[in-house]
Amino acid sequence: MKLLIKNGRIIDPKEKLDLVADLLTSDGKIAEIKNSIKNPEAKVIDASGMIVVPGIIDVHTHLREPGHEEEETIATGTKAAAHGGMTTIFCMPNTHPPLDNAPAVEFVMLKAQKEGHVNVFPIGCATKESLGEELSEIGVLKNAGIVAVTDDGNPIMDAQVMRRALEYTKMFDIPVVSHCEDKNLSKSGVMNEGHTSMVLGLRGIPRQSEETIVSRDIMLSELTGGHLHIAHVSTAGSVELVRQAKKRKVNVTCETCPHYFSLTDEEVRDYDTNTKINPPLRSSDDVKAIIEGLKDGTIDCIATDHAPHTEEEKNKEYDLAPFGIIGLETMLPLIIMNLIKTKALGWKEAIEKVTSNPADIFRLRGRGTLKPGSEADVTVINPENEYVLESKRIFSKSRNSPFIGKRMTGSAEYTIVGGKIVWQSKEKTNHSK
Repeated sequence: MKLLIKNGRIIDPKEKLDLVADLLTSDGKIAEIKNSIKNPEAKVIDASGMIVVPGIIDVHTHLREPGHEEEETIATGTKAAAHGGMTTIFCMPNTHPPLDNAPAVEFVMLKAQKEGHVNVFPIGCATKESLGEELSEIGVLKNAGIVAVTDDGNPIMDAQVMRRALEYTKMFDIPVVSHCEDKNLSKSGVMNEGHTSMVLGLRGIPRQSEETIVSRDIMLSELTGGHLHIAHVSTAGSVELVRQAKKRKVNVTCETCPHYFSLTDEEVRDYDTNTKINPPLRSSDDVKAIIEGLKDGTIDCIATDHAPHTEEEKNKEYDLAPFGIIGLETMLPLIIMNLIKTKALGWKEAIEKVTSNPADIFRLRGRGTLKPGSEADVTVINPENEYVLESKRIFSKSRNSPFIGKRMTGSAEYTIVGGKIVWQSKEKTNHSK
């Protein structure tokens, strides 16, 4: 099958491309990029006024399968990802059973091949059952197909265990993804600790809960030389710790999420449990620091931390509701509205946070670029599409988003995985891989 994408503005940070041209895919690979391509065998996509980029990569999602299929499944989660413009997503291992053994990883991969709409790469448990006590058989997990290890949701509180994880993963050239949270400091907290939490009478989570573990893990990375990737950075202090570590050439990378540069803890004033996430929404000063970290390259990636929950789970008192919001279908418009249109980042800088940088950090060969010969994973973006995010527009099985009812700008016009269209906005969608 051949696809010919014509007249789009092609942006590929890896190849330093930013031009209006045509792009041809053939047999699941990028074939060529030229000013004008004619190929009578190809299906033509008119991308006039559109942005054509390497397929977007989301390095942090929760697909909930196996174990919590009432919240999300591999089929529904990958369908939402395609709708959001993602061609590749990483799924976290805190499933039931957890992804701490090869059969569990293989189950996810086979299920994704059979029912998924986009590429799915599992992340394995760093420790058995994510208990933070004994390392998983990381080599076995790597052979099964994982791209990193983490106990996401359960920070590794034992520094010696974290040290061993960083040392051991060096042999397999994969990162340890750290959920930086001191559970002793954040215990019982439900939102950012500060003026707003005091006014609302809600128990707070101090910034230091995140920053103390960021600092510890950076020191352990410095000690071991292991690759540390810090998940969902949310505070100004964390950004500065990473910034200084990179200046010292520590082997550390990090990500943030769209809600950390789009919302503040003021959103909690209505007690909407769809604002309850972990780490929590922070202050306006933290938001500014996150944006500055994205601008100067301290923050390498933008990821969703897509965490679906049912309406019944979220429809509780704020203290009792679970943490987490969905994000696969709102990441692209939030980047466009709150980074690109505000001129905080240019298109190239924004796109590299979700394409080439994730591909480089997690060693995804042949992805994150439009170089001829690479995988034909392509996202065609309509940067001016304006709409109100409605519940019925969401393909995820869950609807726990604080952005429902909000005006959005920007969407995926086409999502192409391996040269096949898995989402298109105006015609009948083909969801087969």
